[in-house]
Amino acid sequence: LMIFRLGSFIVLPGVDPNRLDPNRNSEGILGYLNNFLGGAFNNASIFALGIMPYISASIIVQLLSFAVPYFQKLQKEGESGRKRLNQLTRVLTIVITIFQGYSYLKGGVIDSAAIIDSGAMFYVTSLALIISGTMFCMWLGERITDKGIGNGISMLIMIGIVSRLPLALVSEVTDKWPGKAIFFIIEIFALFGIVVAVIALTQATRRIPIQYAKQVIGNKLYGGKRDFIPLKLNSAGVMPIIFAQALMFIPTLLGSLWSDSDMGAYIGSTFSDPYSWQYSLLFGTMILIFTFFYTAITINSNDIADNLKRNGGFVPGIKPGKETAEFIDTVLSRITFPGALFLAAIAVLPAFAVKAGIGQNFAQFYGGTSLLILVGVVLDT
Repeated sequence: LMIFRLGSFIVLPGVDPNRLDPNRNSEGILGYLNNFLGGAFNNASIFALGIMPYISASIIVQLLSFAVPYFQKLQKEGESGRKRLNQLTRVLTIVITIFQGYSYLKGGVIDSAAIIDSGAMFYVTSLALIISGTMFCMWLGERITDKGIGNGISMLIMIGIVSRLPLALVSEVTDKWPGKAIFFIIEIFALFGIVVAVIALTQATRRIPIQYAKQVIGNKLYGGKRDFIPLKLNSAGVMPIIFAQALMFIPTLLGSLWSDSDMGAYIGSTFSDPYSWQYSLLFGTMILIFTFFYTAITINSNDIADNLKRNGGFVPGIKPGKETAEFIDTVLSRITFPGALFLAAIAVLPAFAVKAGIGQNFAQFYGGTSLLILVGVVLDT
């Protein structure tokens, strides 16, 4: 983790760090990326893209595993299939890093004044270093996982987010102390309550009781034990927020395309502010939709019912097979709706925190992907 943090401050050769604007790309999707990467994005470092291309590749492979027969077959092949999927994910990571790295270098993300020599060699060497940096971050994450400490990739994301907390806290104390000391104390208690609520959301499960039929084999009686299927209130985790966040650039893009019209200018200015009520409403609605979508593709009630029937298990009072699948589907729909509402509320809480007078940097820890990832990773570890 120390190596990962150190790498985020090693600037690409050919970039003058003294000319980099620390407040550049502080808003929108680029600001969101910079927060995830612990400032490496704005630092024009060798870890500028961090582990994000690997996350993108993992999501694509995961979605393909539900939709494409070849990937479904690999998923069912056990250890050999998992190795093949990991290999494909790594190759896809390199492809994504090439495109994202090129966009990062040529898209005006780095201050043009900070680039000492903008010749072709600068872009070739910088792209090679960014690709190498991303693959090195992926390797670091895998080493953490192999040592049994926890999920290394998740821990790298977490440390990037946590690295922003001390400065945000100091900034908030400086701003509020001593004139608004009471308000700051209320902020801390509110943050504690939100963290408790997110832990409850992460841990909450609906247990469906399972009874296994008794079987006589030889002179012995087997089976008859009770068990349960744990269905999580938030089965989708942070994925709906990540999907929704990735699409929130579309309104701003449409606004810039139709900037000549009043409607285009209104859309562009409204949705470029992540703390506006219009942005929050659209963002929350998209999270609701994606929560149901992601839950539907990751939890297959028919497969669960078939596996239960094959192993002699049944839900008491429900016929095995189709009726069991329908029962699981009904329960899943009923618990996903409040879970999705809660997830959408957590996602837009930073906007409410800013409106209440909390500093933008500190408000990011009041909800959204940052808090959900922090809580999830710490609980898992």
